[in-house]
Parts: sequence; C-alpha cells; structure tokens
Amino acid sequence: MDAIIDAHCHLGDILNRGGGSLIEKTSVRKRILFDPLCISELNLYRSCGLDDLLFALFPNWVTKAEQARNATATRENLRKSMDEAGIMYSVCMPVPPHVTFTDLVRAAAEDPGIIPFTGIDFTQEYDLNTVLADDVKSGAKGLKLHPIIQNVSLDSQRTFEAVEAFAPHGLPVMLHTGVTSYYLKQEKAWENPHYGEIRYVRELARSFPGVNFIAGHAGLDEVHDVMEMLGGFHNVWVDISFQSPEKIRDLISVFGPDRILYGSDWPWGNRITALKTVFSACRGDKGLEARILSENAIELMNLL
Repeated sequence: MDAIIDAHCHLGDILNRGGGSLIEKTSVRKRILFDPLCISELNLYRSCGLDDLLFALFPNWVTKAEQARNATATRENLRKSMDEAGIMYSVCMPVPPHVTFTDLVRAAAEDPGIIPFTGIDFTQEYDLNTVLADDVKSGAKGLKLHPIIQNVSLDSQRTFEAVEAFAPHGLPVMLHTGVTSYYLKQEKAWENPHYGEIRYVRELARSFPGVNFIAGHAGLDEVHDVMEMLGGFHNVWVDISFQSPEKIRDLISVFGPDRILYGSDWPWGNRITALKTVFSACRGDKGLEARILSENAIELMNLL
C-alpha cells in the first residue's frame, strides 16, 4: 500500500483568534474531563443507543470535549499521532482568521509530513485572486471553507467569489458539512450551526461543475442527506471522518470507490479509530483500502 494520507486534519486552535500560536507549543496534553466522544470511538462511530443518549442529554459535555481536543493541536502532538497510526502525510486545514495558511506553511517547513490547505479571511477585504495564486505557489493543495466557525454561509456572495477565484488552480475545495456547534454560552453568537446543512453544498456543486469539492465528514449526522443530495454530482468527494464502517460502505456504493477519502479530523477525531472503520468497511479488499487511504487523495490534490 502507498503511504497513508489523512486528508482532514487541523493544527492550532481553530476556534479562537491567534490560534496559530498553539502550533509550536510543547508538552501540551488534553485536560482531564468526561469525553463522550470516546464512547463513540469505541463503537467505531456506530450508533449504539448509549452514546446517542449521552449526546442528547449532555450536549455541552460534547462541546467541552471537542474544545479540549482542539486545545491539543500542536505540531508535536500531530507528529506523535501520525507515528502511532502509521500516517505518512497529514493534510491540514486552516480556519482564518484563527489559524491561517501562513501558520500551516511555517509548520510544514518544520515537518514535511504536513500538507497545507489555504483559506479565506472573511473578516478582511483583499485581492483574492492574487493571494490565492500566491498560496498555491507556496504549496497550498486546496482551499478550506468552514461556514459554521467562520459564520459565512456557503451560498453567500463572498463564498462564491472565493470559489471562483480558486477555481483556475484545479485543486479541491474542502467544505465542512454537517450541523454542529462549537461554542458555549455567549460565544454561540459567533456561529450559525445550520450553515452546515447539505443543501448549501448542493448549490455550490451545481454552480461550479468544474470545481472539485470535498464534503468534510460526509455530513456527520446528515450523511444520508449527503448521499441523497450530492451523490449525483461527479465533482463531489467525501471524507469518512466520524462515519461508521456501515456508513462508509453506503458512501462507497453511492459515490464509488474513487471519491472516498480517509480523514480523521485530528485532533477532534482519532486517527486509529478512523483507520479501523476503513479496514472494517473494506472487508479485506486491499485495492479498495489503497484507494481510500492514499490513491484518491494523491490524484485529487496532485500530491507527491
């Protein structure tokens, strides 16, 4: 098998301004707290009732656990997790203005296993064409848009302008998909969870048939909407982070084996758990494993 490529990772604190400063910190460990996500991971993201009940009864604990994981996204921890899981390359996603392409380029200069995407700082006005062209020349292998954390809808004029500016480079656009929340209390005003609805991705895919999109997490709990609304678009790929083996097999049947990407969403997700879901879904088919774990990402992102 070729080198395993994790197509969806993060470095730095993507939830707060100045999050890039976290990347080079050392000896950072996750704070001790109840983490319901561990139950889901033990079950390979299968819905078993108990985790669903915990998520429904204690949604704030889920958010607290996610924030605790986010706070461990250092380069040191990234490398440790890659070595433990046998990952050769981590495709890292910025979320400007919190974590920027510049932050990721600096990290990649220290660790060649880091492959950066670029992003859009929607808090500023600037020449998108020039900046994105420069980022691609500097090694960006795609564009990341996070409508919930950035609080900018995928059907907004600014999003369409960004995709149009990036289109000539022939590289993919990774989109967060799935309705979820990242903040607590008054900070909830910073986000709009419903911007993760799949209908927004459908409009982008329809409007830009020449651009390849990646539906991040395959929509999370909206995975059925992803299959129903996006399966017919030949310019849409999915990553399997947080999806069970059974859901991955469903995704393969809808999108085909060439449009599925291994991704963990590290540190929000567990790399080894995500690998186990792929191996279980593939049922010993080594050719299919190779497509999902490396070959599809290599072709889509023009890697290696």
